[in-house]
Amino acid sequence: MLKVAIIGRANVGKSTLFNRLVGRKLALVHDEPGVTRDRRMHEAKLYDLTMEIIDTAGFEYTTADSMEKRMWQQTQKAITEADVVLFLIDARDGLQPFDEHLARLVRQTGKPIILLANKCEGTLQANSIYDAYKLGFGQPIAFSAEHGIGLNDLYDALKEIAKDLPEEDNLHAEEEKDQPLYMAVVGRPNVGKSTLVNALLGDERMLTGPEAGVTRDAIATMWQYNGRSVQLVDTAGLRKHAKVDGDLEKLSAASTKKAVALAQVVVLVLDADGVLDKQDLTIARQVLDEGRALIIAVNKWDIANREEVLQKLNYKLQTSLTQASGIPTVTISALRKENLDKLMRAVFKIFDRWNTRIPTSPLNQWFADVMSENPPPLGKNKRRIKLRYITQAKNRPPSFVIFSSNPEGLPDSYLRYLTNSLRETFDLGGIPIRINVRKTGNPYAEK
Repeated sequence: MLKVAIIGRANVGKSTLFNRLVGRKLALVHDEPGVTRDRRMHEAKLYDLTMEIIDTAGFEYTTADSMEKRMWQQTQKAITEADVVLFLIDARDGLQPFDEHLARLVRQTGKPIILLANKCEGTLQANSIYDAYKLGFGQPIAFSAEHGIGLNDLYDALKEIAKDLPEEDNLHAEEEKDQPLYMAVVGRPNVGKSTLVNALLGDERMLTGPEAGVTRDAIATMWQYNGRSVQLVDTAGLRKHAKVDGDLEKLSAASTKKAVALAQVVVLVLDADGVLDKQDLTIARQVLDEGRALIIAVNKWDIANREEVLQKLNYKLQTSLTQASGIPTVTISALRKENLDKLMRAVFKIFDRWNTRIPTSPLNQWFADVMSENPPPLGKNKRRIKLRYITQAKNRPPSFVIFSSNPEGLPDSYLRYLTNSLRETFDLGGIPIRINVRKTGNPYAEK
């Protein structure tokens, strides 16, 4: 069973989170700091994930032989026993010196750490959590233990750690080893999406026909491909917004967009007679804006003018989808079941890229080399912009935060340069990459 320790300064909401996960008010909660002194353990459940939660005392630094020191020793035992640590900070108070000191102590344990910016009920708090990146634990989850905000993100983070546990330590090991890849098939009406899904399944699972708009809802089917579980989703065709007619078609379009938002890999099916027309490009951009991995499948290849189609496709990719250069394309015939294995190999390959987490050392070395070879230009104030350090905030898709003391005026062209360099250096072609530049602040400026 996954063991989870909740740690943080006094009064950041640890016991409130403990009660939330346990589902009962077992831990005493009060505004007065230091109510919790011992570590409390109890079985908890977050959706389908069962775990043992450990509530701990609030951290207070002391070297004396005192109650605070013994409380910290109890917390250390909890960290040692745990598989993962939930590190809480108070988003209302912002980052405090005790937070940074505790972070240094916890980092030395080598345990996986999930950073929660608690009490993040409002926009003001949500916008103030970026200083938490300084702790070096990646992207903080905007959270409210009191109101249940952020539980989905916490679940995703815990689930990712739980799947790596030894089988005997995880009650759901068999489920975790076989988590399905969520793959959505999208495109304009009548390009062969349902025919492709049926060909992959080896069954006439989806209704097909020459009429446009046969599929009206997103239909998910669990499927095994070479021992890998795939949740394969057929979707309704997406027409231009101006041509969408009636409530039913609007609901169908909304269902398709929801399937894209939930997907990990999206296969955009094109008709070889009209590759990447305006509506295809609109769909592709929506997929990339959602941060999904995208593959283009050119269907009806058996009857296509191949040389002409390839020239047009390559031109459109180079000129109209530059935000994710290197998008894989596979030519197929869904009707004749040609190149389906090639398509699925591309699906799993792009999924691995989309799921990439770059180790800290190579990322820092790349950043130092880039800054040395091509430093940022002058900013609006005619001073050279200084980019101080970079961290990967998350994967799925790979997302990075660069910190700078004066980021004002950093041109988009330089961010594109950094993105292209990341793609080339770490083999991230064909997937969306997100880079945000944040201003580093002085945490003691208003103390």
